[in-house]
Amino acid sequence: MDFSNIDCEDIAQATLDTLTMTGCSLFFTVLLGLPLGVLLFVTGKKQLLEQRGIYALLSVLVNVLRSVPFIILLIVLIPFTLFLVGTSLGVAGTIPPLVIGTTPFFARLVENVLRDVDRGIIEACQAMGAKTHQIIIHALLPEALPGLIAAATVTTIALVSYAAMSGVIGGGGLGDLALRFGYQRFQTDVMIVTVAILILLVQVLQFSGDKLVARFTRK
Repeated sequence: MDFSNIDCEDIAQATLDTLTMTGCSLFFTVLLGLPLGVLLFVTGKKQLLEQRGIYALLSVLVNVLRSVPFIILLIVLIPFTLFLVGTSLGVAGTIPPLVIGTTPFFARLVENVLRDVDRGIIEACQAMGAKTHQIIIHALLPEALPGLIAAATVTTIALVSYAAMSGVIGGGGLGDLALRFGYQRFQTDVMIVTVAILILLVQVLQFSGDKLVARFTRK
């Protein structure tokens, strides 16, 4: 294979688009998913603000959104995306469904991470008279930081996969390039290069996430 169909400029732009979609979507996913995950945790059974009704409602909402395949979510959300950003194509048109698709996923990961925090830390804070928000901000989240970083790493990798999948509806990035040239025009060399870049990107993200987890894990 001579890779004669490879256009370095197109590859570079597609990679940049994928990174932009992933980065922007991760920012909003953490911004929305972290509070949602905390709320799921504190309203759960035998937790700080136990509210079974609220927890059940949030849990059902999270489960419903997580159960919808992302490719279907992309199509279903086209009217909402058009209303929100004015287009359903390109980088801008892909970010809203990416955020909606991964926020429930990240929130559930956050809830599970917080559940693993030593219950004694919460009880010690309560014994000292700390309020709920103080326990969350100054004890719970710092103690769970390595797990939260790991959860963010898993979510970021999922976003890379989803961003590539968005090429099916003209979302741009490496997925769009692989679909238009690698699949529709039978340019196998383009397909191989885009897949290789995606694999490399995932490896870099996982390595970086593992390093951060190790750095913030208390010895």
